[in-house]
Amino acid sequence: MKGTVGELGEFGLIRELTSRLTTTPAVRLGPGDDAAVVAAPDRRVVASTDVLLEGRHFRRDWSTAYDVGRKAAAQNLADIAAMGAVPTAVLLALVVPAELPATWPVELMDGIRDECQVAGAAVVGGDVVRGETITVSITALGDLRNHEPVMRSGAQPGDVVAVTGWLGWSAAGLAVLSRGFRSPRAFVEAHRRPEPPYHAGPAAASLGATSMTDVSDGLIADLGHIAEASKVRIDLHTAAIDVPTQMSDIGQAVGVDPLQWVLTGGEDHAIVATFPPDVKLPARWKVIGEVVNPSALPQVTVDGAPWERAGGWDHFGDEDLPEAEDD
Repeated sequence: MKGTVGELGEFGLIRELTSRLTTTPAVRLGPGDDAAVVAAPDRRVVASTDVLLEGRHFRRDWSTAYDVGRKAAAQNLADIAAMGAVPTAVLLALVVPAELPATWPVELMDGIRDECQVAGAAVVGGDVVRGETITVSITALGDLRNHEPVMRSGAQPGDVVAVTGWLGWSAAGLAVLSRGFRSPRAFVEAHRRPEPPYHAGPAAASLGATSMTDVSDGLIADLGHIAEASKVRIDLHTAAIDVPTQMSDIGQAVGVDPLQWVLTGGEDHAIVATFPPDVKLPARWKVIGEVVNPSALPQVTVDGAPWERAGGWDHFGDEDLPEAEDD
């Protein structure tokens, strides 16, 4: 495809984007009308929205449009799974400059579509508008399938804390990219395209999870939300947390303790949950801590002590993506 978004025009762009979409049985009416219609067998709809802003959440010299699409969809679909629900549909709101090559939003949509297929969902509509900064906002919908939602407020003293998925990989990949390198590739790809374990959310609900969340802002930060909502203390055991050898090598090369990435790095979208201690967890789950009565304010501790360093991503902090260094 040649030309820019401005040359293609609003309705030309919409036609290009919607022509690439697939559907699922849950979609009763897809793009093309005033609104979409999605089946909700449970009669309750789980919904979540996130925004990606160029320069704040992604850089076009680090990630392709397809990468950004996969990432944008993943972070929203992971929220649905973290409630114990099954993703069904997403809506896209897109802001792009008129001079942007028309191939960029088309490849973005390909990434969103493909990530939806991994989760069993479909793109059902959205909106496009002209603006100075590329902004990608996705709303994801899901169905609870007759389960109760697994909220942050249900953790009980005596519960175990278990996680499934990657921890710290995206942060390590960001450290690599910010220094102008592109390898180790597995960590760079983890930053560009996270791989949430979507199946684990509904499975955890069936196992009796008492609370759950996805790790979007950092393990300590996100477990902190559970601790606060449940009015408990959560203690993490570092001896139970795996740090891959390659991650340790990256940490040594850049002068960072890799445990910092594992405990505070975001955007991996692993699923972390609390379970009653008598629940037999499948092998994919790793027990990494316990829930105890708070001795003071609800908080997350590490090996029994408060974590004194930064706890994770803050969307109103100063953490714009850094400039890449030369090789």
